[in-house]
Amino acid sequence: MINEQIRDKEVRLIDHDGAQIGIVSSKEAQKLADERKLDLVKIAPNAKPPVCRIMDYGKYRFDQAKKEKEARKKQKVIDTKELRLSPSIDTHDVQVKVKKAIEFLKNGDKVKISIRFRGREIGHSKTAVAILDDFAAQISEFGVVDKAPKMEAKSLVMFLAPKA
Repeated sequence: MINEQIRDKEVRLIDHDGAQIGIVSSKEAQKLADERKLDLVKIAPNAKPPVCRIMDYGKYRFDQAKKEKEARKKQKVIDTKELRLSPSIDTHDVQVKVKKAIEFLKNGDKVKISIRFRGREIGHSKTAVAILDDFAAQISEFGVVDKAPKMEAKSLVMFLAPKA
């Protein structure tokens, strides 16, 4: 709440430079803020009496937006890339997928590796687990297994995360 929106009888007032003025009526606090051509802002509404501060509210909002924008710049969004394999994949094809996974891990992305079973292939799930274990061993220099191989519907899924 700012300026005329503050309807409390008394407020604890803080000056624009951080000095405490004390408990004053809200009308007097508003008058002090108007004299300095600043805004009266309620910063602690649940306190007894509520705490208000004299400040330039427009500048305050601008600074807050600037800080949030700066924080978003420093954030790194981690994507999850997916690689699909089949239970009957050949060794060279695995090598191609390993190179692609290493490339994703170097970029800081997580990698989801899934082996999809079709028809009677689901009976050979042990070979698929072996393929995923071999895959994890080959990328161990660049990433770690985030979630171990697990069956999800008709596919076996494993997640890899980049090494910190």
